[in-house]
Amino acid sequence: MMRGMGSMADHGSESGAIGGPVRHIPVMLAEVLRYLAPAPGAVVLDGTFGAGGYTRALLDAGAQVIALDRDPGAIAAGQPLADASGGRLSLHRSTFGRLDEFAPVGGLDGVVLDIGVSSMQIDEADRGFSFQKNGPLDMRMSSEGVSAADVVNRARANDLIRIFSFLGEERQASRIARAIEKRRAEKKFTTTRDLASLIEMVNPRRATDKIHPATRVFQALRIYVNDELGELAEALFAAERALRPGGRLVVVTFHSLEDRIVKRFLADRAGRASGSRHLPEVAQTPAVFEPMSRQAVAAGDAEAEVNPRARSAKLRAGIRTPAPAGRADLSIFDLPQLASIERMGN
Repeated sequence: MMRGMGSMADHGSESGAIGGPVRHIPVMLAEVLRYLAPAPGAVVLDGTFGAGGYTRALLDAGAQVIALDRDPGAIAAGQPLADASGGRLSLHRSTFGRLDEFAPVGGLDGVVLDIGVSSMQIDEADRGFSFQKNGPLDMRMSSEGVSAADVVNRARANDLIRIFSFLGEERQASRIARAIEKRRAEKKFTTTRDLASLIEMVNPRRATDKIHPATRVFQALRIYVNDELGELAEALFAAERALRPGGRLVVVTFHSLEDRIVKRFLADRAGRASGSRHLPEVAQTPAVFEPMSRQAVAAGDAEAEVNPRARSAKLRAGIRTPAPAGRADLSIFDLPQLASIERMGN
């Protein structure tokens, strides 16, 4: 799921043409298909397989699909769909930052990514993504590596403040981090409810609050544990390398940090003049992508009405030009510099 992530988008149920009933329908499916325009025989990579909503729709359109997900459970659950696809779907456990490793000779006709955590992961209490269901404080999309509990129990207070501030945009980051530091000296955090309860005590919910006080901290921890912003940046570079001229990149994001990365990437790759305005000749960097819309595309009112998750969704898309891929320069994204867990002490 990010790093081969599923989406926050997957929800609902409907019958599909291939592989039996659909457990979930991804956010902005109609818009994704419109911008991808998959033709029969086109080769499209779904970097965020999740419950297979986008993949199923692409198969129904006649496309061949290469699907990635970092969650082994998602790959296992998608195998019946692959079996029913007549060889048109191949599933791979991988982060989507490596998607170019799966591209065929000649390149891909399309890449689609929807960024965030899947509803399947949220629904499983033992994955530890949601404070609404008590479970281990985990949040690892791949079920491997550093967990949210590791971060909460080991990170210095100043590192927690940066994580909560940058990745969660939490205004009470300092108060919450200091409270975590004090409490864990007596007892380590092990469950989602334990952490959420502390946050509620430090930052009580007011009648005017639209979200739970723990929402931003949980978002920040999930993004940090899974390196979601770094993976998104790497996936954009990988898509640039993997798409053939005329191929299409479609990305659905769910909060401003993600959307900002996609926006900056497409703006950087749209071609720009360089040099001094006082010189008679100005070098022009060729466009690598042509943006397909001037602004981010939002979910329609009807979808947002029935699905709260769609209300924050934004879609951006671009068409690959024949120009050579640019340099994979992470500085264009201005990503926050956060300490790694290995340097967090304790």
